[in-house]
Amino acid sequence: MNYRLHKEGNPYLISAIVFFVLTLIVAALYTNFLTVLLFLLAAFFLILFLIFFRNPARIDANADPNSIVSPADGKVVVIEKTTENEFLKSPAIQISIFMSPLNVHANRSPVEGELIYQHYHSGDYLVAWHPKSSELNERNTLVIRHADKNILVRQIAGKVARKIVSYMNVGDKLKRGQEFGFIKFGSRVDVFIPVESIITAKIGDIVKGGVSEIAKFSS
Repeated sequence: MNYRLHKEGNPYLISAIVFFVLTLIVAALYTNFLTVLLFLLAAFFLILFLIFFRNPARIDANADPNSIVSPADGKVVVIEKTTENEFLKSPAIQISIFMSPLNVHANRSPVEGELIYQHYHSGDYLVAWHPKSSELNERNTLVIRHADKNILVRQIAGKVARKIVSYMNVGDKLKRGQEFGFIKFGSRVDVFIPVESIITAKIGDIVKGGVSEIAKFSS
């Protein structure tokens, strides 16, 4: 069984278990519509947190050094040429992955390299698929230097998500597929890669963070 609980879920799971046990005891002693409803509600949240905060081990089996892997589990919702204005200041290919509350929410490095930039922005809470969410929402931007290329990854909080977590600092070295952060309760991750990259993902693809290839460097 490949179930692991992410450390970000500990306080939520403890609260959910306490709530579940208390409502079970109350429902057993005073069985009525309200106590049963509370018990079912407690069971629902316990199951939801167990799903949301799962953190399966991921092994990057792709030996191709030019491979760029997805930074998150979810659905590819955007693949387009754009201009990234925060750090790159140049045209890039943007690939966006939308994470529903049922996806694994650990975020992983799409390439091997050194973290050369990180900046957290407070902001609004538009729905994660809104075109302006990448610019207006709460977000955390990281830039990873891979060989002579800069890869920008942006964690974006959505309408439900209200907490972005990052575990890395500028100067840290990352392996491809290494976990660098977490977004709680539904969100999106954007990746900006060089325009000459070879895109292997398609709109609508369901991808796994740290495993699924989404593009390749043109080498």
